[in-house]
Amino acid sequence: MYIPRTHINNSNQKMHMPLYWLLMIWMVLLLNGCTTSIDDYQNAEPKFDLFKFFDGKTQAWGMVQDYKGQQIRRFDVKLNGVISGNQLVLTEDFVFDDSQTQQRIWTITKQPDGHYLGTADDVIGEAVGYEKGNALNWLYVLAMDVNGSTYHINFDDWMFYQNNNQLFNIAKMKKWGFTVGTVTLFFQK
Repeated sequence: MYIPRTHINNSNQKMHMPLYWLLMIWMVLLLNGCTTSIDDYQNAEPKFDLFKFFDGKTQAWGMVQDYKGQQIRRFDVKLNGVISGNQLVLTEDFVFDDSQTQQRIWTITKQPDGHYLGTADDVIGEAVGYEKGNALNWLYVLAMDVNGSTYHINFDDWMFYQNNNQLFNIAKMKKWGFTVGTVTLFFQK
């Protein structure tokens, strides 16, 4: 049966608005929680070997984007990796577009089952990394200084091995489950 719009009760519409917004928030949270699994890359070639790639000198270029995708920083990185048994010490020296410098020294240990644990001064607890096929996924919390305040930001960090000399890296930064930024890097041996 057709009811002309002039006969719709607007008070009924107003009653459903909170339900509408609750449903919309739930959908955003659900979609924000969908992630790719490292197992999706099990058969991807060429196979990535974290220690082999970062053994010795490497250089990288990258950028930081805010939650809207706007580029807010650019940087260059010189890396030096030293392997000793099942441990890689990876020194990263950053130079940002505003001339700020930063150094991070990762100590990465390969576990007997093949996954990695990593520590650095600004990493809260341990980073956990899983490698399958051409991909490696790191999950960690980084203490970030922003305008004199320190924030703990969750990183969902993906590395994709391209060939013997190149690696692509994209990391989503999240706070309270919402993406607050993205870091993108290109590594070259």
